[in-house]
Amino acid sequence: MNRKQFSKDGSYRFRRFTRKAYSAFNSMHKVVSIGVLSGCMLTFTHALETTAQTSQTKSGDLTSEQDLDEVTVTAAKAELTLKQAAKPVIVITRDEIARQPVQNIQDLLKTVAGVDVRQRGGNGVQSDISVRGGTFDQIAILLNGANLTNPQTGHYSFDLPVNLSDIERIEIIQGPSSLLYGASAFSGGINIITRKQSDSKAYFNPEGGMHELWGVKASGSLNSGLSSHRLSAGYNSSDGYRYNTDHKTFNSLFQSHLNIERSKVDIQMGFNEKKYGAGTFYSGAYPDQYDNTRAFFAAIRGETGNNLKFIPQLYWNRHWDAFQLFRDGTPDIPSSYAGTNHHRSDVFGFNLNSQYKWEAGITNFGGEFRNENILSNVLGKPLEKPDGDYTKSDSRSNISYFLAHTFLLEKLTVDLGVLANYNTSLNKDFGFYPNLNVSYYLSNHLKFYGSWNNAMRMPTFTDLYYKDPSQTGNPDLSSETSHGYEIGAKLYQPSFSFYITGFYMHGKEVIDWVKKPEEEIYRAQNLSTLDKYGIETGITLEWNKLFPVLRNTRLNIGYTYLHQSQESGDLVSNYALDYLRHKLVAQLTHPVCKGISADWSFRLQDRMGSYTKYVDYKRHSEEEYPAYSILDLKINWKLNDFNIYLSANNLFNVSYHDIGNVPQPGFWFSGGICYFIR
Repeated sequence: MNRKQFSKDGSYRFRRFTRKAYSAFNSMHKVVSIGVLSGCMLTFTHALETTAQTSQTKSGDLTSEQDLDEVTVTAAKAELTLKQAAKPVIVITRDEIARQPVQNIQDLLKTVAGVDVRQRGGNGVQSDISVRGGTFDQIAILLNGANLTNPQTGHYSFDLPVNLSDIERIEIIQGPSSLLYGASAFSGGINIITRKQSDSKAYFNPEGGMHELWGVKASGSLNSGLSSHRLSAGYNSSDGYRYNTDHKTFNSLFQSHLNIERSKVDIQMGFNEKKYGAGTFYSGAYPDQYDNTRAFFAAIRGETGNNLKFIPQLYWNRHWDAFQLFRDGTPDIPSSYAGTNHHRSDVFGFNLNSQYKWEAGITNFGGEFRNENILSNVLGKPLEKPDGDYTKSDSRSNISYFLAHTFLLEKLTVDLGVLANYNTSLNKDFGFYPNLNVSYYLSNHLKFYGSWNNAMRMPTFTDLYYKDPSQTGNPDLSSETSHGYEIGAKLYQPSFSFYITGFYMHGKEVIDWVKKPEEEIYRAQNLSTLDKYGIETGITLEWNKLFPVLRNTRLNIGYTYLHQSQESGDLVSNYALDYLRHKLVAQLTHPVCKGISADWSFRLQDRMGSYTKYVDYKRHSEEEYPAYSILDLKINWKLNDFNIYLSANNLFNVSYHDIGNVPQPGFWFSGGICYFIR
């Protein structure tokens, strides 16, 4: 069972992990020294193989003391380090988040080569996020392992009560992943993991910028021997960078972590509110749209046991949405306008992951019950009696069971499992979705891996029922299924790391909103098949390891190529067929002078597909997406307990679209001050 998996270039010293929430070493109750790679500590790509948080090198001590609070990842049901995990996982760490010229999760995800972020508004107001050519509805969004994927529409899946300063790391799984993240992980999943403890007692961050941008974030924490508690909040507003793009957002998150003998309990509660002008967000024919959303989230997670461990989790997420096709005060509102669309969706879930460690490896078994409900005056089936603003409703439950086993051999990891899934809205028995992931270390510096994974996804309530003058849903939609293959290799060296992977995904009954070129209305329908294949590659250079004079200088480069083939005839796609053919990203970090560093972020995107460009309510034409490149810059100045930063986004004021009819911001300058109370 002991597996040699690290190089001898450095070493970490693990102390007793009696109070570490996710440690695989908790049961050992002793000090374990493990040799590790000293390079590639922090990166945006598959090259990352550890989640180190802090480093304190003592004079004359060859062993760097590393406090690894969370050494496991969500790339398998078993508790595995990122080094052990057979399935590739992208990890964005807290240190990288702090350095990047971004203000929200959506902007942060733009820096990942395999992630497609199609923004509608600035500052994280609303974005459609997908991986490897999937749609925004085909990805599972989790917060600390709780699946908060919005059943109404993926447009709202990132209405999360989280500020960037709350995040410990983000884990991204690409490819079908229903066994790991649930039935909604058709093309992948994103798990946002928040900080349970803080290295400061309080944090305060005012910021401001162009377009009347201003905001403030603050947090406070209280730690004791057996518990830790953290409360954070953030507010952000802007008058908007063009007509009807003003916004006001608010986040609040409370977390409590308790240690009770050999058991652990995590409690979370959060609230998110957004009010924003949604000019041309959903159709170029309607520039006066407006949205007001609120979301409340609560979860409790436990962990108990040793060799036989039980990890239950109970969660609830409620989302309100009041959408106006014509914002209050809009002149000349058509008499046919029916008024505000009101929606309230509730997701209630309970899952259990049981883990047994024995001579043959790690066996996991368990299941999940998840209920999705919506009340609306637009979506669902008619209520017998109206409930306030709501005249329609629908509800469905998803029940799943899983069995997985991980073999950990000398150089080989084999992770296999199967998910059995049943949904009450389908006239089908349980569907079975097997998964197999394998990795092999040819040497301490070279790893090969391969995987075969399956997934399914139910249509959203919007897919089924939505109807307005420009689009109409389809209550007869079927669920969509996918299976994917991936093979690749990673090379690790003290001064650089490199990876390359090839992937293929086959989708059946893929859901999209499409129309014929001569038609005015997009309709939801199942495409018979949709095949995707491509390559992804990346390199991380630790230049200070090659040239000591280039201290704290790092370069990350990632590239993804994707091709799709489908049977859709001459249909114009609103989502599934508009994919990124090429995406190139690069991040460069380097010092400027004492205490001051610069972080550059570059991306180049070339999107396939077309969109309907509106001149006014009636005149329009079909346009192809042009390729574009964007350069961002952030200057950080660390001064004792202060961190002063200046960000310049879209330095060259490039005009571009992520989604048709929604021009993105040009040059935008902002800055702020972070103050830490230790």
